[in-house]
Amino acid sequence: MDDKNLLIANLLFPDVCQTPEDMEKRYPERGLPEGAKVTRIAPSPTGFVHFGNLFPAFVSERLARQSGGVFLLRIEDTDSQRKVEGAVETIISSFAYYGLNFDEGVTTGADIGNYGPYTQSQRAYIYHIYAKDLVARGLAYPCFLTKEELEDIRAQQEKQKVLPGCYGKWSKYRDCDIETIKQLISQGKPYVLRLRSPGKEGGRITYTDIVKGKLEMDENYLDQVLLKSDGIPTYHFAHAVDDHLMRVTHVVRGEEWLSSLPLHLQLFGVLNFKAPKYLHISLLMKQDGNSKRKLSKRHDPEAALTYYKQQGYPAQSVREYVMTLLNSNYEEWRMQNPGLDLNEFKFTTAKMAHSSSLFDLHKLDDVSKNTIATMSAKQVTSYVLDWAYEFDSELYKLLSADTDYAEKIFAIGRNDPKPRKDLAKWSEVRGYIDFFFDSLFAVKDAFPENVCTSDTRKILQEYCKIYDCQDDSQHWFERIKQLAESMQYAPKPKDYKQNPQMYKGHVGDISMVLRIAVTGKTMSPDLYSVMQILGKQRVIKRLMDALERIKE
Repeated sequence: MDDKNLLIANLLFPDVCQTPEDMEKRYPERGLPEGAKVTRIAPSPTGFVHFGNLFPAFVSERLARQSGGVFLLRIEDTDSQRKVEGAVETIISSFAYYGLNFDEGVTTGADIGNYGPYTQSQRAYIYHIYAKDLVARGLAYPCFLTKEELEDIRAQQEKQKVLPGCYGKWSKYRDCDIETIKQLISQGKPYVLRLRSPGKEGGRITYTDIVKGKLEMDENYLDQVLLKSDGIPTYHFAHAVDDHLMRVTHVVRGEEWLSSLPLHLQLFGVLNFKAPKYLHISLLMKQDGNSKRKLSKRHDPEAALTYYKQQGYPAQSVREYVMTLLNSNYEEWRMQNPGLDLNEFKFTTAKMAHSSSLFDLHKLDDVSKNTIATMSAKQVTSYVLDWAYEFDSELYKLLSADTDYAEKIFAIGRNDPKPRKDLAKWSEVRGYIDFFFDSLFAVKDAFPENVCTSDTRKILQEYCKIYDCQDDSQHWFERIKQLAESMQYAPKPKDYKQNPQMYKGHVGDISMVLRIAVTGKTMSPDLYSVMQILGKQRVIKRLMDALERIKE
């Protein structure tokens, strides 16, 4: 260790007394079983949690859970200008909603775990220990370049068509003598701490990414900033220190970080750390006309993770959908194992896509309909109540006033061999069940045009006379068929199709008149079940009200 460098290190960090060796003792190896993976999610508290954040979160959670490892939450708040009040709570609640529960890290209360603090702004002293060590070993130096000087350097580099940045001859303070450094510090000149990059221009590195495979990239030779002028570390420096001390074994992140990989690997090297294994996940794309583009938080409301909760997509549905994008064999597994919990699926990085994934709301809707169809009426009622309590107070009051009534509604067609798949999200519930509540009931569709007005009136009048709420479904439909025949409508659609000249229509037309009178729309659940739940008094009233609305 050079005496000059040691003197500079003591000059820059006079209050730092501990060493990297002290940190190794404080944060020892975890002693986990062989093969156990330690993963982390490390978002910034910007107030916006992107849907794409679920991808690395799910992969990290599965890798840790399936290997008997540790899944932790770290908050990377070194950029104070981007920090938003309440953002940490939003992050925690968002991940919790989707069943991503952390073994250790930041919580809404005190941190959990022995490898904290888990918030970077609380770890400044730790970063300074490693920064001082790098200076002492000649691998970092103070840089006093002003903003104006940096702008001038960039202008010259652009003119010469060379890589912009601070390196080589462009780094005025790279080999500055200690007396000059002392003088500048005594004058109160602000400075940043830069890496003295060991990389060479034209150098290449190779790395095998778990998802992308073997990569060959330009070596980093820029003297990147490690500590800003306020002593706060950059993301690049902080994450290397944190991942090492928290004993993270696998880092899952978006492929937009690939360009930083050479720098990050170099940092692990100069810090004498073993680098974690990296998994770079492909970007999440959206079809926009004839082309694809990156899912954008500015243009796409569905980019925000909060969107799905507001819309009422069950957390299970979103988890299922994300898994279809992450593992190419998941849909086949789900078809073969419709009753198993998602956690029973053996997630594997080998089945992850190398190219971008296409985000499709319609596909999410289909997945969600299938998921909701497997739920019991009691579960649906509970989920809808939870959602409505926060997002639809009127619906919540109606459903919570009689939960047994609500369960009967959601039970329609649910236990059939092929259950109904009407709902993709809880925000659709109001429009799906509104006719069950007199305060929400409204006529939305007209009576069928192929049934004349006089026949429509007669259907309603005659059905009021024959309707019996004690009938089972078979007898109920027999009465409708009999009414159809009495009015010259075919009792079966196929009869009408074979001999249309013999009939005015068929029994389906009779049923449609009744359906619109009772529910106000052409599309609704099983009409017999609807009438049973509404009760005879309300059914007859709606039939009579419909008669009042029809003009001769």
